[in-house]
Amino acid sequence: MRPAWLKVKLARPEAYQAVERLVKSKSLHTVCEAAQCPNIYECWSKRTATFMLLGDICTRACPFCAVKTGKPSGLDPNEPRKVAEAVQEMGLTYVVLTSVTRDDLSDGGARQFAKTITEIRQHNPGVKVEILVSDLQGSEDAVATVLAASPTVFSHNLETVRRLTPTVRAKASYAGSLALLLKAAQLRPDIPVKSSIMVGLGEEWAELEHTLKDLQQYGVSLLAIGQYLSPSPKHLAVRRYYTPAEFEKLRQIGLQLGFRHVVAGPLVRSSYKASDFML
Repeated sequence: MRPAWLKVKLARPEAYQAVERLVKSKSLHTVCEAAQCPNIYECWSKRTATFMLLGDICTRACPFCAVKTGKPSGLDPNEPRKVAEAVQEMGLTYVVLTSVTRDDLSDGGARQFAKTITEIRQHNPGVKVEILVSDLQGSEDAVATVLAASPTVFSHNLETVRRLTPTVRAKASYAGSLALLLKAAQLRPDIPVKSSIMVGLGEEWAELEHTLKDLQQYGVSLLAIGQYLSPSPKHLAVRRYYTPAEFEKLRQIGLQLGFRHVVAGPLVRSSYKASDFML
């Protein structure tokens, strides 16, 4: 049974329904729905959403993730424009773009990210755009492609500690993710680099502290820490629920290590209240 601090309000006010209609009308995808985010009601009610590019089928099958896996179809060439129009209709000033992992694409979808950033800004001058990318198969060219479009924040999730990475992240590498984050920090020192980790998968406290140190040393300045919640009995089980006090302790450790901003809490996700990181 989940502890009391993990209860989510399921109200569906008109603002939520308006976002739902808009996303469906443009055949867009959001990580809010695909990943079963517990904050979807809060965020959509405030007319915010994290757009998921490159379709809704991932080429990997990470056992913690609710996103569908399989063989994706081709890219929608109109997706960048449709996302930009949705941003305009929602009146957003801060946008988060993420995607499924597309190992079938030579650039991992980097050009689609860049096109979408450009299209959003053409329709919405002054809007801030945060991107949350896959590991892009470690391609420096792909990292350079998305950074050339000047996102407000470059983000890639490390997700878990080194020891658990082979179990938690299919085909991913702890060292590879750190290298990707460092590449972004080195290529564009003017763009903040962000990452996120989950807790409750069986990691030890000392491993968490070591992971935070690694992230800080590899160029990450913005950090999100949240509780892992299993999407279904077929996914990895929750090994432990962290208390709000423990999340606060992790936040303080992060700040002491030198992160510019740290948000930590049971329902925190990588894009939750993303604009707060840039205040």
